[in-house]
Amino acid sequence: MEVLLSLRDSFHKESESVTSLPELQQLKVKYLGKKGLVTEKLKTLSAIAPEHRPAYGKTVNELKQHIEQEIIRVELLLKQEEYKKSILTEALDVTLPGKYTPFGREHPIHKVLSEITGIFSSMGFEVEEGPEVELDYYNFEALNIPKNHPARDMQDTFYISDEVVLRTHTSPVQIRVMEKRKPPLKIIAPGKVYRCDADISHTPMFHQVEGFMVDTDIAFSDLKGVLQLFIHSMFSAETPVRFRPSYFPFTEPSAEVDIGCIFCSGKGCRVCKQTGWLEILGAGMIHPRVFEYVGYNPEMYTGFAFGMGVERITMLKFGIDDIRLFFENDLRFLRQF
Repeated sequence: MEVLLSLRDSFHKESESVTSLPELQQLKVKYLGKKGLVTEKLKTLSAIAPEHRPAYGKTVNELKQHIEQEIIRVELLLKQEEYKKSILTEALDVTLPGKYTPFGREHPIHKVLSEITGIFSSMGFEVEEGPEVELDYYNFEALNIPKNHPARDMQDTFYISDEVVLRTHTSPVQIRVMEKRKPPLKIIAPGKVYRCDADISHTPMFHQVEGFMVDTDIAFSDLKGVLQLFIHSMFSAETPVRFRPSYFPFTEPSAEVDIGCIFCSGKGCRVCKQTGWLEILGAGMIHPRVFEYVGYNPEMYTGFAFGMGVERITMLKFGIDDIRLFFENDLRFLRQF
C-alpha cells in the first residue's frame, strides 16, 4: 500500500511540472500505458495473498481513476493556456478584406431552355427525349423525307454511316413517341442537334425544342393559340405575331412564325432587314404521310408540330448579335446573365 501511495505522490509532483500537451501525453503513458507503473501493479494482483487481494485491487483501481481524472483536468488547463496565448500572438486584423468566393451562374441558353420548358409544361405538354445519334429512318424517312429528296439539302447533315446520323432536329422524338403511344398526345422534345454550319448566326451544335399535339379534332387555330400564348409569355403580351406560308416536308400546311422586331418595335432596322419582323420558329399541321409511318389513321387523327432554335430565341430575348458568344466561355459575357 505504501508503494501505491508513493506512486500517487510522484504523479502529482510530475503533473505539476508539465507545461505542454506532449509532456502530458508522455506522463500518461508512463503511468497508464501498457507497461505503465499503475498498469504493472494491476498485473501483480494475482501474486497478492488472497486475504489482502480485494483491498489491494480496490486501491490500485482508485489510483488509476484518480490519475485519469487528473490528466483530464491538466489537459483542459493546458488547452485553455494555449488558447490564451494564441489570442495574444495571433491577433485577427478585422480590417483585412474577406476572401471572395465566386458564384456560378446558369448559362443563358439553359436559362431560356428552362423558361421554354416551363411555359409549355404549364399548358400541359409532357417532356420527352431521344438519342442524339439517330437512325436515318427517324431523322428523315419517317418524317416524309425519303432518300434523294431535295428537302435533305435544307439540312447539312453529319453522317456517321449511310444509315446513322447526328440528328439535325429533335423531330425524330415525335416519331419515336407516336410509335409507342396512342393519342391524345401533347409533347415537347428539347435537346441538342447538329448541322454542318458555322457563322455568326449558326453553330455545328445548337439546341432545339420540338413540340407536337395529336388528337381527333386538332385544327390550325389550336396551333396559333398555343404559339401565340408561348410568344407572349416568352417576350411580352404586346409582341405582334404573324404566320407566313412556308414549306416543311413533315407538315402541311406549313408556316414560318414571326414576331415584331424587338429592337426597333417594328419600325425597321438592320437586325430585321428593315422589315419590322423577325423569324422565330417553324410550324404546321402534321403531314398525313407521317401518321401513316407511325400507324395512325390520318382520317381519324390530326395534329400540329412546331420547332424552334433555343439560341435564336435567346439572342432575341437578350439582344445578342453573335451566336458564337455562347460557346466562348468568356466570363465577362456570362456574368451579364
